[in-house]
This record gives sequence, structure tokens and C-alpha cells, in this order.
Amino acid sequence: METVPIKTKKQTIKKTNPSLYKTVWRWHFYAGIIFAPFLMILAITGAVYLFKPQIEQMLYQEYYEVNPQGEKISVTQQIETVKNEYPDAVVSKYRPGESDLRSSEVTISSNNETLTVFVNPYTAEVIGELNSEDRIMNKIEEIHGELMAGTIGDRIVELAACWAIVLIVTGLYLWFPKKKQDLAGVLLPRLNKGKKIFQRDLHVVPAFWITAGMLFLILTGLPWSGFWGTNFQTIATNAGTGYPPSVWVGSAPTSIVQTKDVADVPWAAETLDVPKSDLQGLLPLSIDDVVDIANREGMHPTYTINIPSDKEGVYTLSAYPPKAQDEATIHIDQYSGAVLADYRYDHYGFVGKMVALGITLHKGTQFGFLNQLLSLFICLGIILVVASGFYLWLKRKPRKEMGAPKSPRMFKMGPFFVLIIGLSMLFPLVGLSIIVVWIIDLLIIQRIPVVKRVLNA
Repeated sequence: METVPIKTKKQTIKKTNPSLYKTVWRWHFYAGIIFAPFLMILAITGAVYLFKPQIEQMLYQEYYEVNPQGEKISVTQQIETVKNEYPDAVVSKYRPGESDLRSSEVTISSNNETLTVFVNPYTAEVIGELNSEDRIMNKIEEIHGELMAGTIGDRIVELAACWAIVLIVTGLYLWFPKKKQDLAGVLLPRLNKGKKIFQRDLHVVPAFWITAGMLFLILTGLPWSGFWGTNFQTIATNAGTGYPPSVWVGSAPTSIVQTKDVADVPWAAETLDVPKSDLQGLLPLSIDDVVDIANREGMHPTYTINIPSDKEGVYTLSAYPPKAQDEATIHIDQYSGAVLADYRYDHYGFVGKMVALGITLHKGTQFGFLNQLLSLFICLGIILVVASGFYLWLKRKPRKEMGAPKSPRMFKMGPFFVLIIGLSMLFPLVGLSIIVVWIIDLLIIQRIPVVKRVLNA
């Protein structure tokens, strides 16, 4: 009676090509072990960053909230008050509050620091200041985006995100039922099959359920990355899916300065060329005039005014609101007040719109609290899958070995080799890392018996 199921199992494994299965498992195993810490960091910081609006409102409530007291004082007076408080500072930005209960913000550079000064718009009183370096959510964002390690950290995060796609693809192959069976162990964890089975299901089943969400977060996060994202943005712009010439009032400028160099703007506007203000001997506009233009042009109330730093510069107005459809970037001649460029969501090409929507969904702002909860669920799922996978490895790992199955060389496994080549073309850092691993394997792992045995190479 015992031979029947064993025979059936052997037949099933034969049908699924055991060599391919071991190869996929080996790659899934090592990718998981190497990138688990980074995926854990990204999931935790991402889960926290989702609630940035609520967290900052709680942390900085004393700076944010004001009591309405009649008419607001002119922006010029508010900025003059800040200049009196910080005589050596350079004012670079002004952000009017998005409601009657919100303070104004004046960004200044002082003693090599960037400070946000909060001003009561009804009294011009300086409420307080925050150093950008001290903002907790800025730290969380820095960890999430670059592990607080600059360009190197950015590349590591991008590499982890790209390899997470490899983990998803290989994981789906390993998860896919090899024979007809019920939903238990496939779509639902088995609670009554013993501890080992439950531990396995705790990794596999949640991983399947969050696959789509995890893939979405990765693909919507990659446009921010330094290598893949920059090249993707260049391709999108050159392909005509970036900003169209119609956003310019008059001839499009030729400039080496891009909008991202002078202001924090939506993704689709980052490569927009910055025009110059015409020098006609006119006096510059007052900041109050710029606010009037912003109101006339219907800017979203969360907008920020970036103040020109030289005679040829322009006022750049940028709205980066919760919903992608409200995004706007405007360049204004600082002397004539002419709107030189007005770039809205409706002007974006198809790729620009998709990325803009993806970013606001990724940040959890597009659909408010429901968006935050759904994204939080995915982040918690990633944490569970990573932790359970790592736990599985520790519990089942043989002594003095990593525990990965030995498998044929990748290039001998046709379908898998093609898959890896395809992913390497889509995500060049994956291909580059494979080459590095191949060199290490050739020069070190295969030449040192102890290492070769531990890695089962």
C-alpha cells in the first residue's frame, strides 16, 4: 500500500523536470538569503512612510496649526519677518498653507543648513523651525531609497528590488501545484498537518497572495531609482511619452538645466527644461504677485514656490499633491510674470501618466486611507514572507552547509537560462550581478573545496 503514493510522486517529479526544479530552487534560495535583509528594510520603512501625513501632523502639530484671525498678511511681509529673524539666510522657497488652519513655510539656507521656518500667516509670527536633516520621515525616506549610503545605497536598493522580481518568478514556479490537489497548501495554509508543513505554508501561501501587490510596489518604485529609473525616464522622454512641446508658451527653451535641478517636482516634469527670464530692465515681481498668478492658474493648494537665485532664473511653482491628476509644474518669468510653461497631468504622455499614478499609489496617497491600508497589508505580507523564509532556512539547514540543492549550470537549463537573460536585459543590474557571481564562482568558489562544499556548488 505504501508503494503507490511513492511511485506516483516519482512520476510527478519526473514530469516536472527535477533538474529544472532544483535549478529554480537554488536560485530562489540564494537570492532570498542574500536579499532578505534589504527586502525587510524596504518593507518596514515603506510601511512607516505610508503614514507620513499622519505621523508628521502628530509630530509637528505645534508648527503646522494656526488659528484663523481675519485676513492673512502679505507673503512679502511674512518673508521679511523671516529675514529679520535670520539676517544671513537665503530664502529659497515659500509654501502657503493649503488651508486656513495651516501655517506658511519659508525654506532658508543658513550656515550650510536647510531650515523650514513656520510662519503664522495671520500675524507673521515665526512659530518655529525644523532642520530638514532632523525630520524623521526624511530619514525613513533616505533609508528606504538609499539605505542612507548615497549612490551605493541607491544601487543596492535597486538591485534588491530587481532581484525581488527574480524571487517572485522563481517562487511562483516552485509554488505552482505539480499535481491535482485541493486548496490546502496552495491557497490556504494547512493548520492540522504538523509543524513543518505549517511553517512551509506560512512562507508559500502568503507569498502567493501578495505576489501582485509586491510586483506592483517594485515596478512603481523603480522609476525613482538612480540607474534604472534615470535610463527609463530618458527613454520615455526620447520616445515622446514625456512632456510635449505644447506646454511651452512660445518656443521651447534650450537649456542644460532641468526642472529637477531647481525644484522638487513630479516625476514626469523632472526632465523639463528650465527657461530663462527675459532681462528687460524691469523690476522683479513681488512674491505676492506670484501667489496671485498661482491662484489664477488654479494651482493645487499644496504648491510650493521656488524663488529664483539669479537674474536669469524663473519662479518655479510645483504642486506634488496626493492625487496624480492634481500635479502641476509652472515656470514664470520673474520680471514680466509671463507663464513660460504650464505642465499638468493632462499633458503627460501615456508613460508619464502611468508612472505618476503608480507613484501616488506606491506612496499610498491616491485613494487616501484605503490606499494606505492596502499598501500596509502588502508590506506586512512581505515582512511575513521574508521572515518565514529565513526561519525555514535556519530550521532546515544542514550543519556546515548552506542547504541549497545542487543543480546543473544555469546555461544548461534552456528555459531558465532564457528567463534569466530576459530579466537581465530588462534590469541590467541583475545581469551585472550575475556576471560578478559567475566570476566569483569561477575564481574562488570552484577553487576552494571548503567553500564549494558549504555552498554545494
